[in-house]
Amino acid sequence: MPIRMSDDDHQFHMLLDTESALDIGVLFVDGLDLSPGAAIPSDGDPRIDHALCGFFFTCGPDHIRHPEPVDVEAASFFPLHGSLCGTPAALAKQSEDGRACSADIEVNLATGGRARLSRRWTLTRAGASLVDRVVNTGTEPFAPMLMYHMNIAGRLFTPDTRIAASAFGDERRHWRFGKGESAHFCLPAGADAEDGWAKVEIGPFDALAGRSLVVRFATATLPFLQMWRCQRGSADVVSIEPVSHRIAKRQELGARGELPMLAPGQAVGYAMSFEIR
Repeated sequence: MPIRMSDDDHQFHMLLDTESALDIGVLFVDGLDLSPGAAIPSDGDPRIDHALCGFFFTCGPDHIRHPEPVDVEAASFFPLHGSLCGTPAALAKQSEDGRACSADIEVNLATGGRARLSRRWTLTRAGASLVDRVVNTGTEPFAPMLMYHMNIAGRLFTPDTRIAASAFGDERRHWRFGKGESAHFCLPAGADAEDGWAKVEIGPFDALAGRSLVVRFATATLPFLQMWRCQRGSADVVSIEPVSHRIAKRQELGARGELPMLAPGQAVGYAMSFEIR
């Protein structure tokens, strides 16, 4: 059963998916669902197909992006978008006032190790904030990687919709960036970040009475902004993706010292928030 978090004063309601890491399955604002639903492409992984239908899901904590070998000698692969997606959030706890929800999520890693994601959602004014803490609960080090996906239904975008971001400076970009039916980019997020927090704003949306979606994330552990869009066939989705690593193969990242290891018992934290305004 999903967990519902609601701010009735601002007509803001989200359903947390207890079957997949306490990600956000559905987000309603003024009765309008912002998530893409069935209007997504499929990579053939049912975990990701399920998650991508929703407004928010999490890559990691051991891998992001497409499958890669665990090492040059092994026949095993890191799965698409890592091991977390599709992991149940057992014993999720909601506060008495219904404005916060937390869970400790045990994750089996592709390397055979273990990790615990301690996750807490809190409702804010017409939005929500998230604090995550990943602990290595296994016996061997692993390289933590993480990416948040905020998936927005492409049907909500109009020719006037623009993207502003700390990564762009003063520039405002059209939401249909790149060429063709699908495109993506990944940029350092912190150039104009304030107090270590980067910002992305997408809007206005006519369906939200001219309001915008504003996302903030802590650049200490999410130093890059990735964005992706797909308008191919029946797919119509745009995604905001704060991410821990630039786009490169794991072997290259490791050779350049960009895959620091998390020792058993050590932890790393991530944080982000979003609101409609």
